[in-house]
Amino acid sequence: MQRQATVAPHDQAALHTGVPAPADPELLAALAGLELGPRLRTDAASLAAFGSDALTAFHQRPAAVVLAESAEEVAAVVRVCHRLGVPFVARGSGTSLSGGSLPVAGGVVIALNRMNRVLSVDPDTRIAVVQPGVINLDVTKAASGHGLAYAPDPSSQSVCTIGGNLAFNSGGAHCLKWGMTSNHVLGMTVVLPDGELAHLGGTSTEPVGPDWTGMFCGSEGLFGIAVEVTLRLVAVPEATSTALAVYSSLRAAGDAVARVVAAGMLPVAMEIMDALAMEAAEASVKPGYPAGAALLIVELEGEREEVDVDAARLRDLLEASGATEVSVTEDTAERALVWKGRKSAFSAVGWLAPDYIVQDGVVPRTRLGEALERIGEMAEAAGIRVANVFHAGDGNLHPLILFDGRDERAFERAEELAGDILALCVELGGSITGEHGVGVEKLKYLPLMFSEDDVALMHRLRDAVDPAQIANRGKMLLTESAPPQPAIP
Repeated sequence: MQRQATVAPHDQAALHTGVPAPADPELLAALAGLELGPRLRTDAASLAAFGSDALTAFHQRPAAVVLAESAEEVAAVVRVCHRLGVPFVARGSGTSLSGGSLPVAGGVVIALNRMNRVLSVDPDTRIAVVQPGVINLDVTKAASGHGLAYAPDPSSQSVCTIGGNLAFNSGGAHCLKWGMTSNHVLGMTVVLPDGELAHLGGTSTEPVGPDWTGMFCGSEGLFGIAVEVTLRLVAVPEATSTALAVYSSLRAAGDAVARVVAAGMLPVAMEIMDALAMEAAEASVKPGYPAGAALLIVELEGEREEVDVDAARLRDLLEASGATEVSVTEDTAERALVWKGRKSAFSAVGWLAPDYIVQDGVVPRTRLGEALERIGEMAEAAGIRVANVFHAGDGNLHPLILFDGRDERAFERAEELAGDILALCVELGGSITGEHGVGVEKLKYLPLMFSEDDVALMHRLRDAVDPAQIANRGKMLLTESAPPQPAIP
């Protein structure tokens, strides 16, 4: 079975020395008093099932799991945790690739999957109100009858939930034009770390006063739990055109991205896959990609006349950028297969290697070609295969570093390369994360980007909301009293 690993914030020995924290009888008694019935889980099998997220190199056992069904239940559980000083973690589908929903030893996991209703869709104001456990793609399904859609589309959109998208400010292939989750969240009801229910934002796209929703988006659970979210919807475009351009090198494909943007065009999406990523996709979902060293996918959408003009201009730009082959389709089935291949790339590399590290750095578009070339050189020097697939439009790299976990040294070398790639991103003027978040994965890399004063300010903000540091303790920011949780073998 494939095991997805990633950069750890602590040494390898620590990954295998953790032991389950004993359950606090007072905590279990207080939770039992909430009369949750079978939705309070403390048996070993249930705790093990929630012991990890998509960052499966890390495991930890909570004291209890609560399968919440309402905002009031979430608030009641959080109040218990606050009174007893017990950490809690909110969890949706567990698709976090940075350990964001990894349990805290002795803490409580509040599972939100049962809070999965689309409460309303208003086609006139283009607003949807949803619970946090709603699957991302289900928002679009609920709005499609009105000619509307929810724009953010992470690769895991068929399984990831809105609550997790909000916590990590997820993006997706089409974020170049439509932006990240924070650009589509208008308001929310949240449970603060002391159990208080608070309402942030509203229904307006131009709110007055502090942007509390903007602060909450991307806070990785440190400010509490969203229990209801008001989302902005967008109109389904009249026409959509998808172009595939083949290049002889990754650098050429990266330089083409900068050329398209410099020409004043704003595609809805620009994605790049290298030969190894395409090989994996072909082995998995067989999208029928053309052969080459790199594939650039560019999608346009809008009014019919606008798309026709831009598609012709885009073809000229791609051919002038050195593409060896350019094809264009508006066929719905063909386009769906193109995106199925791209969005399955992470899991598809399991056909090429038993284990992999998925990284998530960002570089400026103008240096994308340089970054890809240097990553190739670094991979060759390390003797490690790397499949590159990423959101080229905003420079969000997702190199997939392949290795065989049966060889402990192979994992260490893969980790080292992953860290070097993050350092390269910062060196080129980018970031250590684009959408996967810091979680536990990138804690030790914060100093690459931020000064001590910057990090101190982050701690002050967190402590102002949660002085006991019980909300998702040990994630995003180091906590002296609770270091990152080691794995339990």
